[in-house]
Amino acid sequence: MEFGWPALLWLLVLAPAPVLANVVAARRRRRAAAAGATQAPAPPVRAWRRAMPALLLSLALAALLVAAARPSAQLSLPAPHEVVVLAIDISGSMRAADIAPDRIGAARAAAREFVLRQPATTRIGLVAFAASASLVQTPTHDRDAVLAALDRLQLQQATAVGSGLLVALKAIDPALRFDLRAEDPRADPENWPAPIPPGSNRSAAIVLLSDGESGAGPEPELAARIAAQRGVRVYTVGLGTAKGAVLAVEGWSMRVRLDEAGLRRIAELTLGEYFPAASAAELTRVYRALDLKLGFERRRVELSGALSAAAALLLALSAGLSLAWFKRVF
Repeated sequence: MEFGWPALLWLLVLAPAPVLANVVAARRRRRAAAAGATQAPAPPVRAWRRAMPALLLSLALAALLVAAARPSAQLSLPAPHEVVVLAIDISGSMRAADIAPDRIGAARAAAREFVLRQPATTRIGLVAFAASASLVQTPTHDRDAVLAALDRLQLQQATAVGSGLLVALKAIDPALRFDLRAEDPRADPENWPAPIPPGSNRSAAIVLLSDGESGAGPEPELAARIAAQRGVRVYTVGLGTAKGAVLAVEGWSMRVRLDEAGLRRIAELTLGEYFPAASAAELTRVYRALDLKLGFERRRVELSGALSAAAALLLALSAGLSLAWFKRVF
């Protein structure tokens, strides 16, 4: 928890004042009784009844003083995204069988489960990338259409992570124009929309899964910077291990390695998060963790209003009890 005006917290030393005043008043009453007061003795009052209004008043005062210091805290609040685009690597290395039944099969199964768990209000799109990238399914509420698009994925050659990321970004904002063969993939850099703070687009996110190093298309880091300028968070999933796997293709053997550093960098630049997945079980856990990331959002919330309301409630309760029990307000 943080405070906008922490110096005001010193005033909390005043919070016990009502309780102390109640203690002093009780002692005076006892002294008066011991001195042989002439008036008829008041009916006995249980100690807890006499103390309760003062205690509630002290709590109300404490809540008001803390509220005045403007406290705030990071809270996880429900924030389902309006659009989530899955960008899936369909390069030849996804046929590796180090993850049962193979990498693409495990990726499909985990993605299907992820799609079915998303809120009905969320539109889901699908991008596939290898040497190039294509929008396989525009963002839609139709879950069957997304699942059918997943089943249609066919493996190809090479890996263009940057292309996949930019095509996913265009699926979120169709007004964006890209030339994926140019050094600067923005089709018209001079008229490009003004950048917004990274991670500030709370309505959309990209989930990018890859198992290899990018060897085609725009640089992934450049694509990530463009996504960051549009405020879109990218959550990256690394399928496999840094050691890699040996893949036999037409009589040739080749080792395919996971570029963890590159995927981490994409997530870092866009204020997303990187998730490693070295097995089918881990991949399923990753997508379940993404449910929480996409369904809730950490936000700093000022608590002064809630504390002021609590103070008002305590104050009313204290006054009500005092009036009911002692026929006076405090």
